[in-house]
Amino acid sequence: MAGARRVKRLQETVVLRIFAALSFSLTILSSSANAAGLQLLDADPKLKGAIWTPCAKADESVPLGGLAITGENSLPGVKDCPIKGTKLPLIVFSHGRGGWFGQHHDLNEALADAGFIVAAISHPGDSFGDDAARESLSTWASRPADIVRLTDFMLNDWNGRTAIDPDRIGFFGFSKGGYTGLVLAGADPDMQRVAQYCTQANPFCTQVRGGDTPTSWTHDARIKAAVLADTAPSTPFTQPNLAAIKIPLQIWRSELGGNGADPGGTARVADALPGHPEVHTVPAAHFAFLAPCSAELAAAVPRICANTPADFDRAAFHRSFDAEVVRFFVEHLAGR
Repeated sequence: MAGARRVKRLQETVVLRIFAALSFSLTILSSSANAAGLQLLDADPKLKGAIWTPCAKADESVPLGGLAITGENSLPGVKDCPIKGTKLPLIVFSHGRGGWFGQHHDLNEALADAGFIVAAISHPGDSFGDDAARESLSTWASRPADIVRLTDFMLNDWNGRTAIDPDRIGFFGFSKGGYTGLVLAGADPDMQRVAQYCTQANPFCTQVRGGDTPTSWTHDARIKAAVLADTAPSTPFTQPNLAAIKIPLQIWRSELGGNGADPGGTARVADALPGHPEVHTVPAAHFAFLAPCSAELAAAVPRICANTPADFDRAAFHRSFDAEVVRFFVEHLAGR
């Protein structure tokens, strides 16, 4: 009888969560699409980025000012738009090695339009225009701490913090941001395994082989669900250290990899993750997960804008990609 009651309660919980996610989706679908509100963060050098919010106004273009990068001087949105809604889920973003806070802006906008608040920063020392620590082991520890700092700011100091539901926080990470997400979710990187594969004659490998590595790692139990795209590096993660992860995951991996992403490694990690994560494989290379490029960005940084294979339609893929990520977060955060 007790077992039957537990099964019944589990069934009721699943039904309630599905109903909540469906209700949330129908609410979003029944409203017309609007621009995302966009608030720039530039007062604190450790928190340079932007916040996207649900907004009831028409789309505009927001100049980035001192936050602009080569080829990107503005982003779509409505500057400092009043937030539409209350008790909203929060998604924090972590970009890839040498990336920047706006590299997934289409997904950020889609999430904001679906009723999420989104926050992203450029990681200090490992971002476009700030590569002081890019080749250093220090970023392996500082990146998760950066996201904790961002989350703390959003919940405690941001002027729109009362619109956030602190019990519904999600994470998105691409490339080294995927590494960041696995650490935040509970995995301690296996640095001895990294040392075995680190054969290059550079300061990073010298430090790793010498055992001069972090003794503790930053985790964040406030994160309740995560989407990870083409995690790189994948070497530090194995089934034993990934077993500590207890949250729902949606995994995206490219078949062709490149630029630090190893298709074999991302497949191995996906197979080793606990809890039967949702896994998507994309017939393209690593940079397919970056937002489709403007003509200006393609001219300025063609390396990240060229599609591999050449006939891969990044814009069409992102329509599906963005929708699937939104669906996942609605399913796992809307019903909490």
